[in-house]
Amino acid sequence: MVFAAVPRIAALATAAALLGACAGSDTGGPAADAGCAGFAAYQGHRGTTVTVRSSIRDVEADKLIKAWESFQTCTRITIDYSGSADFEAQLPRDVAAGKAPDLAFFPQPGLLAAMARTGKLEPAAKATVENVDKYFSADWKRYGTVDGVLYGAPIDANVKSFVWYSPKFFAAHGYTVPRTWDELLGLSDRIAATGIKPWCAGIESGGATGWPVTDWLEDTLLRTAGPSVYDDWVGHRIPFDDSRVVAALDRVGGILRNPKYVNGGYGGVESIATTAFQEGGLPILQHTCAMHRQASFYANWWPANASVAEDGDIYAFYLPPVDPAAGRPVLGAGVFAGAFADRPEVQAVAAYLSTPDFADNRARTGGVVSANKELDKSVLGSPIEKLSASLLTDPGVTFRFDGSDQMPATVGAGTFWTGMTDWIKGADTATVLHRIETGWPA
Repeated sequence: MVFAAVPRIAALATAAALLGACAGSDTGGPAADAGCAGFAAYQGHRGTTVTVRSSIRDVEADKLIKAWESFQTCTRITIDYSGSADFEAQLPRDVAAGKAPDLAFFPQPGLLAAMARTGKLEPAAKATVENVDKYFSADWKRYGTVDGVLYGAPIDANVKSFVWYSPKFFAAHGYTVPRTWDELLGLSDRIAATGIKPWCAGIESGGATGWPVTDWLEDTLLRTAGPSVYDDWVGHRIPFDDSRVVAALDRVGGILRNPKYVNGGYGGVESIATTAFQEGGLPILQHTCAMHRQASFYANWWPANASVAEDGDIYAFYLPPVDPAAGRPVLGAGVFAGAFADRPEVQAVAAYLSTPDFADNRARTGGVVSANKELDKSVLGSPIEKLSASLLTDPGVTFRFDGSDQMPATVGAGTFWTGMTDWIKGADTATVLHRIETGWPA
């Protein structure tokens, strides 16, 4: 998602009750009042400041700051936070110039790995490692691990394996949520026969145009070739244009490049390239299309008066597997906290960010979930958040991180995006994938 940049924000404590409760903790020891008892492990760093930088901005930045408000008040550690639109590009420059923040929030494992291999990113401290081992799955831990060492703890998460639809529309027409890919196509045919396009989509996103198709391909490859092949493809241990990848993209084309299926509410197949991704699914509410594959964060683009619920105007179902016997793959993404300094106060903040308490506080702000296994799902504010958290913490789910976020930037945020845009405009599958393969950096 793209947010407008905002000025630098110093995260100031505003919880007056907690401030009073912790006022007696002048020596840095555990607070006398029970209001701060949960922060005893982080005491002893009163008056210090920890700088945090990320790409999270505007209202979302306000929510982030609110999530650590009580920690800051009780420990008297000032968390100096700022978010910027060019975080991913600026961070390597700052690190090279010796101006790295104490903590950075990485939205891409690839960027975290690049920073770790500069030798400037610190390995996670013992308390953070213990928290990650205890509260997160092995899949999530490995995305914060570089060359066998944990550098980043998971913070936020989202699910990409969702298909948005209108439960009211489905109920009125006798449609049921499909549980297999064949059922998904059968439902699509059934809806198309009524004169309504079963699918709508939009991939326009400024300089990032094309990224929604990368998610389609990644989700489908997981379902057709399995997680091991997916991992090999993302890591370039098999060619980008491997025959299994060609087959997966052609399967996606059976939906996105099928004029009988798309683009409800906007036009033909070609309109997908010029429809903003934020607007891609909105025709569902006008019943000019029935389904839209997009991540959990798409909930932010539905009108405020639309009821998002299992029996409401809009909801989402899990993108069904091709072969249920192969398991339940879930594609998603998230944010990892990594430290460029090993001062005790930095370690304290990093450790807290990997706890269920922070996950709960973050979830209470709304619109955010965590893969933390002890997240209190009762604090989640919407059905989609609860559904996302259930999938992210389900031991029967095989989770894989967004592939393009792990690839070299010239591919994942470059030729992959532009290639998928060309593909949606009609370019040949094998030709497009081969062009991306030949551009993979040595």
